[in-house]
Amino acid sequence: MMALCLAVAVSACVDRPDEDATGEQIYVEICARCHAGDLSGGVGPAIGAGSDASSQPDEFLISAITDGRGRMPSFSQTLTQEQIERVADYIRLVQGGT
Repeated sequence: MMALCLAVAVSACVDRPDEDATGEQIYVEICARCHAGDLSGGVGPAIGAGSDASSQPDEFLISAITDGRGRMPSFSQTLTQEQIERVADYIRLVQGGT
């Protein structure tokens, strides 16, 4: 029950970013609250270079953002598929990937 309340509370605090927002803009607006601006973690786990997330395939990141994972809520109602892909691309860029 507590997890559900947390998910609802987090989701309620999230506004929809501009349709044409960059992956970085979306990350800063939505993701950095839990994963930190430098992807080092906080409330949520670290997702930067050297983290477990950095060794996962792109589909893992996209699925986690879309469907949620553990305490992380789903963002399928907040972000479009294109925005989710932009965020995943930005995370990979910061991780040192493509």
